[in-house]
Amino acid sequence: MSSTPATTEHTIQTGGHTTFYLAAGPEDAPLVIFVHGWPELSLSWRHQLPALAEFGFRCVAPDMRGYGRSSVYDRHEDYAQELIVADMVGLLEQLGSERAVWVGHDWGSPTVWNIASHHPERCVAVANLCVPYRTLECGLDALVALVDRSVYPEDEFPAGQWDYQYFYQEHFARATAEMDANPYNTAKLLFRKGDPAGRGSPTLTAMIRRNGGWFGGADEAPDLPRDDDVVSEADLTVYAEALSRNGFFGANSYYMNHAANAAYANRSVNGGRLDMPVLFIGAAYDYTCETATSPLAGPMRELCSDLSEAECESGHWMAQEKPAQVNAALQQWLASNPRT
Repeated sequence: MSSTPATTEHTIQTGGHTTFYLAAGPEDAPLVIFVHGWPELSLSWRHQLPALAEFGFRCVAPDMRGYGRSSVYDRHEDYAQELIVADMVGLLEQLGSERAVWVGHDWGSPTVWNIASHHPERCVAVANLCVPYRTLECGLDALVALVDRSVYPEDEFPAGQWDYQYFYQEHFARATAEMDANPYNTAKLLFRKGDPAGRGSPTLTAMIRRNGGWFGGADEAPDLPRDDDVVSEADLTVYAEALSRNGFFGANSYYMNHAANAAYANRSVNGGRLDMPVLFIGAAYDYTCETATSPLAGPMRELCSDLSEAECESGHWMAQEKPAQVNAALQQWLASNPRT
């Protein structure tokens, strides 16, 4: 009976930037790089690294800039997508590889989409969870244009489910202070499984401005019970310690570069068309990134020549809530694509 592949810790330098990453699997195996989102860590891929390593890949998951043990910067513009993509291309080069399979989630998804659309020669294939192509990486106006107005009438919800992103732009210091006040409770509140009962109803992210902040006007996150279906106490502690050490400034600054990100996305090669194998896994109970009935996935379906889609019966944190489903979808897709 084989043992689970070990996950090891590493640090590399690219230019003046430090990237910490976790790795599993043989160093000479085909490479898969997992890119996390807000407000997570390389740890978010803890279930995928050994599973895909056992499947025959070298699996790497970095802490993105602003997170964990990677470099933290003190200006909003240091978290623009163009710089983050450069971090990832630098990581790939330091790993001694020309190309990789890239997998992203949340803010990691636009980074992977941008790698695919600006550096297709660096991509064997790309897979993303929750956030479809040609949405978040194209700026806030692009997101609002794809709002499902049957759920979010424009007179009541002008920004739809993306209202919370305007709160960052209008009240960045307050949004960040609320989260910094108790990073443990903030992380504990966020990492929750999906609720099927929310289907078809406006989600909380559509009401952040009217509610006076993320926590209903309170100065810090409430102390709610931890959701053991998503995160263990040990893993929650790792998240909380990293967020306490670095603060939320860097993580939240990802939301402060919409204009620069849109300009960067407009410089995509091939008119933004992706010809490599692409997998998108939607979350059935992620109502902010709802793709089953809303127009959100429309641009992706038009611009990906070799698109596969799957749905996971989970909320937003699918890689942690439903790791077996996510791993199976990735493994099936990789096995069915001879190019990978």
